[in-house]
Amino acid sequence: MKLQLKRPLAFFDLETTGTNIGADRIVEISVIKLNPDGSEHVKTWRIHPGIPIPLESSLVHGIYDEHVKDEKRFHDLGQEIADFIHDSDLAGYNSNKFDIPMLMEEFLRAGVQFDLDQRHFVDVQNIFHQMEQRTLKAAYQFYCNKQIVNAHSAEADTRATMEVLLAQIERYENMEWEDKKGNKSIPVVGDVEALHKFTNLSRPVDFAGRMVYNEQGEELINFGKHKGKRVEDVFNVEPSYYSWMMQGDFPLYTKRKLEEIYKRWNAKKVAERQHARPAQQAGPANQQAQQPQTPRPAFQNNSPKSSPQINNQPFKKKEEPARPVDDDMLAQLANKFKKG
Repeated sequence: MKLQLKRPLAFFDLETTGTNIGADRIVEISVIKLNPDGSEHVKTWRIHPGIPIPLESSLVHGIYDEHVKDEKRFHDLGQEIADFIHDSDLAGYNSNKFDIPMLMEEFLRAGVQFDLDQRHFVDVQNIFHQMEQRTLKAAYQFYCNKQIVNAHSAEADTRATMEVLLAQIERYENMEWEDKKGNKSIPVVGDVEALHKFTNLSRPVDFAGRMVYNEQGEELINFGKHKGKRVEDVFNVEPSYYSWMMQGDFPLYTKRKLEEIYKRWNAKKVAERQHARPAQQAGPANQQAQQPQTPRPAFQNNSPKSSPQINNQPFKKKEEPARPVDDDMLAQLANKFKKG
């Protein structure tokens, strides 16, 4: 069975300054664009990350600061990369958790428009881990009986990933698989949409996995104190959680998806308030119309000695004329302040 493509499938791999999606940068990206007719287009870009490459990262992929000091920044290359893969589905090794969110982070920082909503994503590592659970090196040896030459270079890893997927499709043709709930299926087929479903079983909203979809297609928080709760329910009980995430050290794509959910939630709240306001305004008016006004009863004093008419004027103390100062008054004052 061969891989059947309805549109190009872009296999890609990144070499970066580190693994922090929000803080690290891409130093190399290689793309093998596999077309429906079987032809390939390969492009590799070296990129100046704008920050120093840590030695521990350079020791892994072999790219040091001097190798990229004269290269262009992603801000200058982003549109070219987006144009190359704009018509393609995406595939990679651990791409759902790292390469796609890292690439999207760079696109967003550079202001490059790249829509993920209508694409399929095939994570070859997910097929491998669920069927065999090995590393890329072992996968290449296991499926292709080959050793990766120049391992950890972007193009070598990308080509190995592509060959592993093609070998997986051949190996698992008509092989049954059982999920955790006991449901059986034949998931590894030569169809990108089916592979997309099989390699996205966790159903992430933002690829970084901070939010995931439940079986009803609702977004859930997937970390921290609100893990497992609907995002909209969290907004209901703790609206400040949105601001905390938007100001926190989360990937830009996570924040974009969170903002979309918040705008939808807020629009519902506005609609609910507008719907409730006419009813609240009509309520008191209707009650006044239905209940006749009755005069307030005059104050009645039930005391048997009360007079029939009550003077409602405030009580005033009867004023007396001032007395002239006399000898007695002076004597009293002198006695009061006499020293002892």
